[in-house]
Amino acid sequence: MTSDLVSPRKSEKPGRELSPEQAAAAAMVAEAKARGLALTGPDGLLKLFTKNVLETALNEEMTEHLGHEKNRAEPERESANVRNGSRSKTVISDAAGEVEISVPRDRESTFEPQIVKKRQRRLGDVDEIVLSLYAKGMTTGEISAHFAEIYGASVSKETISRITDKVVAEMNDWANRPLDAVYAAVFIDAIVVKVRDGQVANRPVYAAIGVTVDGGKDVLGLWMGTGGEGAKFWMSVLVDLKNRGVADVFFLVCDGLKGLPDVVTNVWPRTIVQTCVVHLIRNTFRLVARQDWDAVKRDIKPIYTAPNPESALAALDELDEKWRKKYSAMIRLWRNAWEEFIPFLDYDIEIRRMICSTNAIESLNARYRRAIRARGHFPTEQAAMKCLYLVTRSLDPTGTGRTKWTMRWKPVLNAFAITFGDRWPGAETY
Repeated sequence: MTSDLVSPRKSEKPGRELSPEQAAAAAMVAEAKARGLALTGPDGLLKLFTKNVLETALNEEMTEHLGHEKNRAEPERESANVRNGSRSKTVISDAAGEVEISVPRDRESTFEPQIVKKRQRRLGDVDEIVLSLYAKGMTTGEISAHFAEIYGASVSKETISRITDKVVAEMNDWANRPLDAVYAAVFIDAIVVKVRDGQVANRPVYAAIGVTVDGGKDVLGLWMGTGGEGAKFWMSVLVDLKNRGVADVFFLVCDGLKGLPDVVTNVWPRTIVQTCVVHLIRNTFRLVARQDWDAVKRDIKPIYTAPNPESALAALDELDEKWRKKYSAMIRLWRNAWEEFIPFLDYDIEIRRMICSTNAIESLNARYRRAIRARGHFPTEQAAMKCLYLVTRSLDPTGTGRTKWTMRWKPVLNAFAITFGDRWPGAETY
């Protein structure tokens, strides 16, 4: 493009010179206006700019490959390889949609372009966009329609499936990666997905989050089960974690599933099992008539806010005395969960807030459920696991959430370092 297309803007200060990049951009805009092109759209400036940049870069690569500019080969050079025209190729850009470019060829067919490799059809972050949309629950057909509508690009459902299938090997590596030897806390829970295996059926997916001794948060794994959530399958999950290197866990926080404390003790004998207080309260109100909710709410609060286990037991006895005749099942619920309910009462309020509930994993499950609801059901077990893994991979892209999490856990870890000093990794003693 010639420099006479570049004209200073009225807002530019007199005498101000444009940088080469600004001059190039201004020239492109001027040419687009002269040709009546829009800046965006199927035939807009952005597509033209993408085409020019790619073709210029490819020609520069060819010059470097041959060692001379077009029609400027030295007569005495050793190689007889020269340019041999070009071929047309359509590539897909995440910003400009489908772009038709001319790829230079050489006579000996030894040119290996890098900016647009042979057989490459997608540019930039198209694959990542597809994976992100898939993780949000969009089907392959919906993603294909999205590309056609937004980018004017034709991406078949088969191509999108191949893109998402690329993560299967990555997912398997992630599911079998080695883990830390010691975790300050592990939060576990299960969600339900619908899988069409002959007929649509509910399948539990078991998830676990670990808190490292440095305060970091890590999704330890996802496991697809059969039937309903059960302690027997949790046994296989915990054994898998142990086989991947987890030798000790200080606290394991769960939702009070029957038989789970015994399973945890079999795998990690010294681990303290903490029942999620939120789940316990929620289950309490399922056993109480609505007209008594306010009264029961006042009566159970002294239990989970008690300064120590003894005071909590006294509050439970008062609850028992007042409501036993009307709601014996509620009293039995608290009595049965008592040993797994009281461990957090040995710590101050800040620490109690961190280990008394499965909120850490509930927030993760909310992200999973959002993607599941968007899909409705999955054709295969692998499709469901692939979607959930992609959700996991896309968590906290900026790292801000991880930083806040670590800061909140520092007071807890200081207390744990003293309480579990004999089990704390490293040479330090507290």
